[in-house]
Amino acid sequence: MAKNYLGIDIGYDRLKLALVNGRTVKKTASVQMPTNLIKDGRVVSVETMGELIRKSMKDNGIHANYAALALPNEAVFVRTLTVPQMTADQLSYNVSYEFKDYISDELKNYVFDYAMISTPEQLRNQPARTDENGAPLPPMMDVLAVAAPGSLIDDSRAILRKAGLRMKKAAPAVCSYIALIRALNGGMYREYCILDLGYNAIRMYMFAGEAHTATRVLEIGLSGIDNVIADAYNVDVHLAHTYLLTNNDGCQNKDFCVNAFSNISVELMRAMNFYRFNNPDSQLNDVWLCGGGAVIPALRNAIAQALDMNIHDASELIYKGNEIPNCHSFVQAIGIAQY
Repeated sequence: MAKNYLGIDIGYDRLKLALVNGRTVKKTASVQMPTNLIKDGRVVSVETMGELIRKSMKDNGIHANYAALALPNEAVFVRTLTVPQMTADQLSYNVSYEFKDYISDELKNYVFDYAMISTPEQLRNQPARTDENGAPLPPMMDVLAVAAPGSLIDDSRAILRKAGLRMKKAAPAVCSYIALIRALNGGMYREYCILDLGYNAIRMYMFAGEAHTATRVLEIGLSGIDNVIADAYNVDVHLAHTYLLTNNDGCQNKDFCVNAFSNISVELMRAMNFYRFNNPDSQLNDVWLCGGGAVIPALRNAIAQALDMNIHDASELIYKGNEIPNCHSFVQAIGIAQY
């Protein structure tokens, strides 16, 4: 019998909670984050964050014992590795060395984990390999490897204990999307581009089936558009954010917003062109939008025109997603609970 897991996505602007049982989303909640509680992707105050989660659960009638936490993108390293088939013990021992050129700190300060991408059937069906002397070689397998600071994991556990929860899962956002793709495609191969239109940054995640192939980050999010609106109306950025989301005074279609949307779309087009150049066999034609910007029609239209691709709402990635209010905001929280 499937357990209830509370999927938690801690963003710069909103805290998102999703109570999930198997593939069924039972309840969701989104709460405004206090200003400056997040810095460089890390929670500044463990006590404050834990109390916010606890209070948000109480206020929204959410009851759970086990939590699944989406780790901040800025604080973790994610690599897709292709290595000779080996045992779990061998892989656990070797995976840390795959990050030695990426992590400037001592490796002992990090926690490493991995998830298999290649299935047993794929390994069995690989063509036989031999070395130069004709001796058989093991098949190659694809693995998703993750490195996270040990202090981040310790803080995460402390936050959830403060909220009355036990941390059963913790993984980066890419794992949330892999879980949804795995449940969705039923083993059928398809390419995915998932575009997270977030508050502090915009991230473009590429997948070939369940295999994560690339992530592109634009260091501009909805906060950058808030600044444009704040300047145009001479208001503070918090009010400007409300203007953006409610389309106050038709601001989404004003020249200053249209130009901002256009700039974002051009950068996304460049990222997509770069991806296709490096993956000439790609047949990627579809984009799924999630995050706060997914509900801004003018931004969606600008992206659709620049990329010339089929635009989908991320609710299509989630079981009965069309029945979940504001489903686009809870994609990471739902996915991490299913991972």
